[in-house]
Amino acid sequence: MTQTVKLDILSDPICPWCYIGKANLDNALKAVPDHPFVIEWHPFQLNPEMPAEGMDRRAYLEAKFGGREGAVKAYRPIVEHAEKAGLSIEFDKMERTPNTLDAHRLIHWAGIEGKQNAAVDALFQAYFVDGRDIGDHEVLADIADAIGLDAAVILKLLNSGSDREAIADRDAHSRKMGVTSVPTFIVANQHAVPGAQPPELWEKVIREIMSQIEGSSAE
Repeated sequence: MTQTVKLDILSDPICPWCYIGKANLDNALKAVPDHPFVIEWHPFQLNPEMPAEGMDRRAYLEAKFGGREGAVKAYRPIVEHAEKAGLSIEFDKMERTPNTLDAHRLIHWAGIEGKQNAAVDALFQAYFVDGRDIGDHEVLADIADAIGLDAAVILKLLNSGSDREAIADRDAHSRKMGVTSVPTFIVANQHAVPGAQPPELWEKVIREIMSQIEGSSAE
């Protein structure tokens, strides 16, 4: 049996650097298809104090970055890195900044069904490309349906308090452990790799890990 290595990823579905970071990692995993990584996604809300209904995105960005010019300046490198990663971000379609607690609940439930990665991809697509409100329960149920989950069950869970506290506790635990930004990648429960690293770095990391595995198995 091939030895596996856990890769834990702390992320938020409305974080553009998380979107870019995942694309870069995916490109590296495609380049090294026999990689040893077993990936698990973990919740980290960029805006844990966001109202449950979310807020107007323009108002949110201007408040966060001190006006329109600050927001434009902050997003310029995001646009450049997204294009480099082969991604599209449709800013004109994005009208609301949602509270992402329910999106994280969906990722958690998708993980139970072995569809966590598909959920993360679908949420990024919905928010950054389609401009959908991923804080809306109907939207989340539709995303669930698209990745093969039972939309009626997901909607029922969303309308209940199921796993809300557990997700919030996991988020709080990460902050207590010193995580302050996302994406944060934790390799083998030991090495933290912060930020949207380029595919080349991930390929190097993967090949080094594989070389170490080969070396230990040869002993």
